Amino acid sequence: MALQKHAGLAWIIDLGGAALFAWGIADGVAAAAAGHGVPALAFAAMLGGGLVRAATAWGVPVLAVRGAQATTAPLRRALVQRLLGSGAAPSSGQSAVLAIDHVATIEGYETRFVPARVAAAAAPLVAVGIIACASLVAAGILIGTLVPFIFGMILAGTAAKRASERQLAALGDLSDLFVDRVRTLPIVRHFAAEERIARQVGVATREVARRTVAVLRVAFLSSAVLEFFSALAVALVAVYCGFSLLGLLPFPDPETLTLREAFFALAMAPEFYLPMRRLAAAYHDKQLGEAARTAIAAVPELAAPAAAPAMFTGVQAHAVVIAWPGRTIGPAELSVGTTGLVALTGPTGSGKTSLLAAIAGQIPPSSGTLAAPGAEAIAWAAQHPLILPGTLRDNLVLAAPHASDAAVQAAIERVGLTAMLAHRGAGLDLPLDHRGSGLSGGERRRLGLARALLADRPLLLADEPTADLDDASAAAITALLRAVAEERAVIVATHDPRLIAAADAEVTL
Repeated sequence: MALQKHAGLAWIIDLGGAALFAWGIADGVAAAAAGHGVPALAFAAMLGGGLVRAATAWGVPVLAVRGAQATTAPLRRALVQRLLGSGAAPSSGQSAVLAIDHVATIEGYETRFVPARVAAAAAPLVAVGIIACASLVAAGILIGTLVPFIFGMILAGTAAKRASERQLAALGDLSDLFVDRVRTLPIVRHFAAEERIARQVGVATREVARRTVAVLRVAFLSSAVLEFFSALAVALVAVYCGFSLLGLLPFPDPETLTLREAFFALAMAPEFYLPMRRLAAAYHDKQLGEAARTAIAAVPELAAPAAAPAMFTGVQAHAVVIAWPGRTIGPAELSVGTTGLVALTGPTGSGKTSLLAAIAGQIPPSSGTLAAPGAEAIAWAAQHPLILPGTLRDNLVLAAPHASDAAVQAAIERVGLTAMLAHRGAGLDLPLDHRGSGLSGGERRRLGLARALLADRPLLLADEPTADLDDASAAAITALLRAVAEERAVIVATHDPRLIAAADAEVTL
């Protein structure tokens, strides 16, 4: 937060530039009223003050944004790890709001409110001190209007906090509802529930709009309080200075003002409330930022790192049954040591993928015993591998973030993707979208297999690794899996007769 505080200090320096500029104007006006030319020193003061204010207007946002990014970047990384690694994490919609919207809200708080708060703590006192050098009464008037202003802002701030918390909660509920309904869209269409779902989303949207309007209403109220006292303070200073110069005050004047001093005090009067006007403008960011931090703090912390996993000794499954509503898979018997190739076979829908998922710890078996390693010992090559927007390199190193380009290139060559890259005239920087558009089904499967090989885990699970491949490519992948099985345990779900023939054992479901 150091850079944000520096930005706040820069606003105080900006006040010095304002004082220099105001003095130049006051001196020039006084000289012109006396029938003299405007002194060169007055021009120099105005020019210097303008340059100082221009420099701070440029420098404050730069410092504030850099400081906010330095603060929120580690927060975002830690939050994503907590959301992905916690079994009690919120739903995907709530998680998206937390990791994206709430962190962006905190960044806005750090960028706008923190510098304004630092400046507002000291700048008004500095402004009063500068004005007191010209007029003690004008300084006293400004301080007198500050007390009721602070009381009004406390009331508005309390209301703004409650409204902001309600708005963020409604926004999270809307995101959660939207993500859930999009995920289940085929079911919604099947049951012709589009109209009912549209009404639900409409109600949630209107609730967000209603709570947003409530936040804006409080924000306008606090701005009105600030503008009222700011205008009142400037008006009172103007009336006092004018009446003092004209000798029309209804009470003995405690000081003797010249035109230069009166003009300077009047020109500096708006600067007294300017730091607080900046603070009020950013107060909405404060309430949203604090509400976002409260929501993020509720995300469960990651558990302490588990002890080092035991050495991999193989997979043993005895009478394993996986029960789904209206369907039962198994009982299944399976045994593989630290090396070897086992093929899971059976008709489509017999439960081959489900058994792989049970071995990987993704679903619990309903009965039977299953001795399998933890997820950290398993590499998974799925039928439909995950592909994220980015490059081919980005997608391959998901399982091995520190893998070198040479290791990635070797994995590509092992699964036979080199020819595809050569045909496209692309390398590891080949762009991919989330669908893997432009890749065939077989190429996507081989991408997943290459990623699993890069993971270098003692157990490799592969789901239909030779599907969607021509005969030559399927034979090459079969030979690759046979070679890998000499070094680690490999379990594949397949219909391919050649791959089944190459296996050490076959488990039919």
